Amino acid sequence: MAPWFEAGLYTPLYSLAGNGAPTFNGFKLRALFVEPDAANQHFTYGVNFEFSYNTEHWNQNRCTQEIRPVLGWHLGPLDVIVNPILDNSYKGFSELDFAPATRVAYHFSKTWAVAAEEYDDFGALREFYASTQ
Repeated sequence: MAPWFEAGLYTPLYSLAGNGAPTFNGFKLRALFVEPDAANQHFTYGVNFEFSYNTEHWNQNRCTQEIRPVLGWHLGPLDVIVNPILDNSYKGFSELDFAPATRVAYHFSKTWAVAAEEYDDFGALREFYASTQ
């Protein structure tokens, strides 16, 4: 839509049930605001918002939102992207869930790269999960 704005609609979202039948999970709206020309910057930043409608078997909360800050470093052929994500189920600020993600990619060329992503969930901001969880 603009060099600093991307919009998306993910619909419908399906997964396969245990019996192999497709199961409707919901849909998502996405708005991403980023620094223009981010791929050519040493440090880049942005924020992504996802608004989801979920079916009950997929998520006990019918409407959810993800607030995903984007912090990235392009270090030659290596990219490091950090997302300190807050998941929101519209139950108040104290119920925001901290679920950070990290991505590291090595670019062999402009068209080929290998990457690893890691996702966590530490629980609600007011009280993180115990270390045993």
